[in-house]
Amino acid sequence: MTAETVRRLPASARSTARLVRRVVVFARRRAVAFNELWKHSLQFRVTVSTLALSSAVVFVLGMVLQNQITERLLDTKRDAAIAQTRAAADTAAGELVGLGGETADALANRLQNALKKIAITPTSQDAAGSAAGTFVPVLASGGHDQSGAEPTSAGPFENVPPRLRQFVEANEMSRVEHTVTDADGGRTTYLIVGTPLNTVATPLQLYLLFPLTTEQNTVSTVQNTLLVGGLVLLLLLAGITNLVTRQVVRPVRQAAAAAEQFAGGDLDQRLAVLGEDDLAKLAVSYNEMAASIQRQIRQLEEFGGLQRRFTSDVSHELRTPLTTVRMAADVLHASREQFPAGLARSTELLVDELDRFEALLGDLLEISRLDAGVEELAAEFIDVRPIATRAVEQVRVIAGNAGSSVQLVLPDEEVVAEVDARRVERILRNLLANAVDHSEGKPVVLTVGANETAVAITVRDHGVGLRLGEADLVFNRFWRADPSRNRRTGGTGLGLAISQEDARLHGGELDAWGEPGHGACFRLVLPRQQDVPPGDSPLTLPPPDRLAPELPLGVIDVTPAPEAIFAEREGIGQ
Repeated sequence: MTAETVRRLPASARSTARLVRRVVVFARRRAVAFNELWKHSLQFRVTVSTLALSSAVVFVLGMVLQNQITERLLDTKRDAAIAQTRAAADTAAGELVGLGGETADALANRLQNALKKIAITPTSQDAAGSAAGTFVPVLASGGHDQSGAEPTSAGPFENVPPRLRQFVEANEMSRVEHTVTDADGGRTTYLIVGTPLNTVATPLQLYLLFPLTTEQNTVSTVQNTLLVGGLVLLLLLAGITNLVTRQVVRPVRQAAAAAEQFAGGDLDQRLAVLGEDDLAKLAVSYNEMAASIQRQIRQLEEFGGLQRRFTSDVSHELRTPLTTVRMAADVLHASREQFPAGLARSTELLVDELDRFEALLGDLLEISRLDAGVEELAAEFIDVRPIATRAVEQVRVIAGNAGSSVQLVLPDEEVVAEVDARRVERILRNLLANAVDHSEGKPVVLTVGANETAVAITVRDHGVGLRLGEADLVFNRFWRADPSRNRRTGGTGLGLAISQEDARLHGGELDAWGEPGHGACFRLVLPRQQDVPPGDSPLTLPPPDRLAPELPLGVIDVTPAPEAIFAEREGIGQ
């Protein structure tokens, strides 16, 4: 029911509709809360399941007990009523000896006197009569051979059901449970037993109406007792089940909490061992496992620390001899025109390798600082587009050497984000150098995109691509897709690993995609504001197209001129 429909209803109907809606909302919330509690609490599930099964068992048992008790009461009542009816029939036959040929009034008087005699007969006080209880006698004339005449009766003959009269008038002793409505509107259930009086000349029938009020009260008492007892039993079962389940679940919860703290870095977290039962064995096994993991983690930390310290120390120690060698190489390189051709070429190769060696030392120092966690992010709100432009400008020489063009796709509006410009520029420079190195002379496209929470930058090449599974390996240190393939950029093999660490330092991510023959695409996703998750990336991966796109409107082609290639020499770490 919509709000507009509710407004069109009358006032009373609107209040009823609002009440129904509130009830539905309340029931829905309760159902959701119950579902959540059911999914997250083992103790609640066990208690509810036990309570449901116990309720079914108690209900079935209560129904069986009630039926058995009711049948026993009715069987006792029926046997006693039949015995009482036979005794009353003998008394009535004795009182009505010689009956025959009387007028209707005289017959009625004799029947009435016989009823009084039946009511005070001593047989009604014997054991059978006591079990049957009180009764109301009824005498009536008539039979199967006189069905057309109006019967003469004494007592409440109208309370006898017609179906019982048919059996008794046919000379069969019968009984039936019948409910009678009193004059004041009350309802009373009787056990009515009827028998024919065959010892007299005139056909007569005797009916005894035994009220079942006492038996009904007894059955009601039994029902109430079973109901109250069943509810009390269910509550006791629920409490016992909850207590027993808690004894089992509480150690499991403690183990889960300890495991969570252990996973969070508290390696000294252990479980208390109480007793020698199965839960105690579980605690002992958990403590042994935690101690073993702690020892291994400590060993790995020590080994990693030694490895990082060794890398850092070696890198620093190599700085001094490298500086000396660099000075000597620069002197030789400056005088290479005075040397023979072969010696001059050797001088140039020496300087090139020294450049690569310096880049490798710088990357080793950088990766060791990242591993040690001592690097800090100098983030500020700046436009990302100039950073991308500078990164493209820095790779224009190696792009020209490789015969590739670098295309830059930038949005028209500013893309402001809280980033460390130096680190982002280094990431893009490494990605561009890697793309140029594998582009096979085809264009490389750098695209910048942004949404409300994230900035994404993709670097797409159309070269050799990546085989299945290599997209996760490209960020490993010193990994190469084809070890036999020569590098054009003289990279160190640490550029992508450092780039991934820089992305994580920003709270972003760097991932890759590639297919053989269709090139590769690297995507950098950064949050626009630190401590705010970047959310969905504005640029998709894999890229929307696999073909080298034509230069669209707003794309900058930064392929350098040949003379600019040889006028500038840069070392780009890959």
